[in-house]
Amino acid sequence: MRKLLSRLPIDTFIALLLAMVALATVLPAHGLGAVVAGHGVTLAIALLFFLYGARLAPEAALAGARNFRLHLLVFLSTFALFPALGLAGRALFPHLLTPGLWAGVLLLCALPSTVQSSVAFTSIARGNVPAALCAATMSNLVGILLTPVLAGLLLASGHGGISGHAVGDIVLQLLLPFAAGQALRPWIGGFVARNRFVLSFVDRGSILLVVYAAFSEGMVAGIWHSLDLAMLGRLFVVDAVLLAAVLGTTTWVSRRLGFERADEITIVFCGSKKSLASGLPMASVLFAGGSVGLIVLPLMLFHQLQLMVCAALARRYAAADTAVLPIAHPVPAAG
Repeated sequence: MRKLLSRLPIDTFIALLLAMVALATVLPAHGLGAVVAGHGVTLAIALLFFLYGARLAPEAALAGARNFRLHLLVFLSTFALFPALGLAGRALFPHLLTPGLWAGVLLLCALPSTVQSSVAFTSIARGNVPAALCAATMSNLVGILLTPVLAGLLLASGHGGISGHAVGDIVLQLLLPFAAGQALRPWIGGFVARNRFVLSFVDRGSILLVVYAAFSEGMVAGIWHSLDLAMLGRLFVVDAVLLAAVLGTTTWVSRRLGFERADEITIVFCGSKKSLASGLPMASVLFAGGSVGLIVLPLMLFHQLQLMVCAALARRYAAADTAVLPIAHPVPAAG
């Protein structure tokens, strides 16, 4: 199965997510099964954010933070440029997508950056890896608090906003487990670091469960009748334009401000990513009912797009960097 998935032209994890969507389509959880799945999702999300707290070292976010201009630009791209583009798209083309899909696009725009892929692509492109680690880590730390608030503001005039009950769920399912993980990090941080490979199954398993439960609710509620191939095509265009606009803007601004090439690479990759690992659990907390399945679709599609486009862009940066390296000429022997 692993060999088969590795041959697919999409990320392996995305293939697993699509498998969960297919399973929910054929065998959706309903009745008692839906209740059990809901409790499982609640526990999985709490465990997921507990592990986030245990993994993220605050000192890692502070190390290399001297480059204030770089980190400010990444922060503005993640939490200002993305939301501005999302709001502009919905205002200009309100009927291009359904209200649920536009809500998903706006939630996507409010999410923090990724850590793993941002650092990996920065490294491949020969950028400033320490700064990328710092910027992405700070984005995730800030996003725990800022994303729910920002999502509420973005959706206040669209999909009904975020209820007081959802705010309570954010505290109970996200903030408290995260704070507990941070508090226990001095004692369990070493264990988490040593067992990163094993604990990654907890991450991915939790997200897969969230997707299955969300799409099961959508099947039972019958919301998929409003979604067709034409709508999926328009959603793909919206995600692609959003990603292209952010990549182009961060590249242009970083060059206009005189950043070195390595810092430009860091800004481009850290400022253009959105975290699937944070977004799916947050969506299941912020939005109740069958609409969650539609709301997470823009993020799932954007995640695959950003991996494919940024992988190609990282290789292009690396190739260009190699092309301009000086050629070492042999030194003639003495005498």
